[in-house]
Amino acid sequence: MLKSGPGLAKGATLKRSLGLWAIVGLGLGYMTPTVVFDTFGMVARDTNNVVPLAYLVALIVMIFTAVSYGKMSGAIPSAGSAYTYVRESMHPNVGFMVGWTSLIDYMLLPMVNCLIIRSYLEAIFPTVPGWIWVVLYCLFVTTIIYLTMQGTSNVNMILLVFSIIVMVVFVFMVIVQLRGGEGIGTLASAQPFFHDGVTMSAVLMGSTVVCFSFIGFDAVTMYAEEAKTPKIMPRAILLTVVIGGAIFLIAGYFSQLRFPDWNVFAPGGDMQYVEDSTLPLIGQEVGGNVLQAVLTAAGFAATLASGLASHASVSRMLLVMGRNNVLPKKVFGYINPKTHTPTFNIVLTGLISMLAIAFTLEMIAAFINYGALIAFTAVNLSVIAWFAVRQGRRKTPKDIFKYIVMPGIGMVLTGVLWAHLHLDALIGGVIWTVLGFIYLLYITRFFKRKVAGFDEIQPVTGYNKVPLDTE
Repeated sequence: MLKSGPGLAKGATLKRSLGLWAIVGLGLGYMTPTVVFDTFGMVARDTNNVVPLAYLVALIVMIFTAVSYGKMSGAIPSAGSAYTYVRESMHPNVGFMVGWTSLIDYMLLPMVNCLIIRSYLEAIFPTVPGWIWVVLYCLFVTTIIYLTMQGTSNVNMILLVFSIIVMVVFVFMVIVQLRGGEGIGTLASAQPFFHDGVTMSAVLMGSTVVCFSFIGFDAVTMYAEEAKTPKIMPRAILLTVVIGGAIFLIAGYFSQLRFPDWNVFAPGGDMQYVEDSTLPLIGQEVGGNVLQAVLTAAGFAATLASGLASHASVSRMLLVMGRNNVLPKKVFGYINPKTHTPTFNIVLTGLISMLAIAFTLEMIAAFINYGALIAFTAVNLSVIAWFAVRQGRRKTPKDIFKYIVMPGIGMVLTGVLWAHLHLDALIGGVIWTVLGFIYLLYITRFFKRKVAGFDEIQPVTGYNKVPLDTE
């Protein structure tokens, strides 16, 4: 575990030890590939059974946005994210607001993992009340992070490889069953992408649901200072999106062939199985108890790894905000002298995650996408502001295409998805944004003071990072 002391002295820098595929692996692990099975039922219902089309639309949007992230990570090669790029390219106050809306993602991602784990355990132990699993999971994860926040990319890679191997086995079994007449009875069909009754509005709504599956690609920007060379970051970001999107597309396509009608996941009209994870049901239908157990184990491992990472990440972010006086320093900037962890932030995150008792996966995913899509839109706009406006790179057709047209398309596409969010998520998100603006007025004394950043202005902690280079 990394402790405060000489290793965090002024001038210390993060060790550049992460290669291209290590960073891509971290991004894919954060994305949790098995989530395609968790949300399959609700997306199939929302899109009228064209899940892979929803992923394809989302992938196209994310590719434009990933290109913009890559450009900004090259221009500002420091560990940061959307709020950093917006702050530097436009204005600190605008960056604060983007960071504030993104805080929804950070705070609710641990709850998503809790909801998925609850669904798995409810499927295996149907007689046990779901709230018990929520409490036990939150206590378990909170205790681990409370004691140590140090993470390793090696463990993440092992869990990622295990999950992908299980998904390959699943696809192989589905292929055998399709050839045997199960599902729609064929391996090649346009039905998962288009059939009578499919509307673009429904597809866009489904795409907003699956957008949160791609959130891991922007999380890799935090490793910019640890990459062996900053030049690999744009490729790492784009590869994470493309590979992750390919995994989602392939798994979604074969699942849709095998389950052409979402109603199979709502026995007796019970919508709970659709609104929560459908992974256990998919495993049961395709391979009986054995595949259900194996697929659930893969999902469990991937989700637990993501849960630990997201819980530690939000605790770390709140710590940095406390250290920077964005939030009350005495509370959020406190580090326990015995465990060397930000215990208040960790417990607070655990308590918020316990709200999984009262929410569904569908609703929390919608709230997360509110913040994510605003961040994605803002990063596309940052490319225009940084390159075309600040640097004046708008005089040649090439520059206009790279720094205005491309990010402009990405901004419009993310805006279209944002407009198709669930109404409750829009209402809740707008309320959160207004609260953030009021808080911004307070901490800047009505814009008379400069607002502090959400990111590290000094190496305050090494949690979830590789050791610091003190030489």
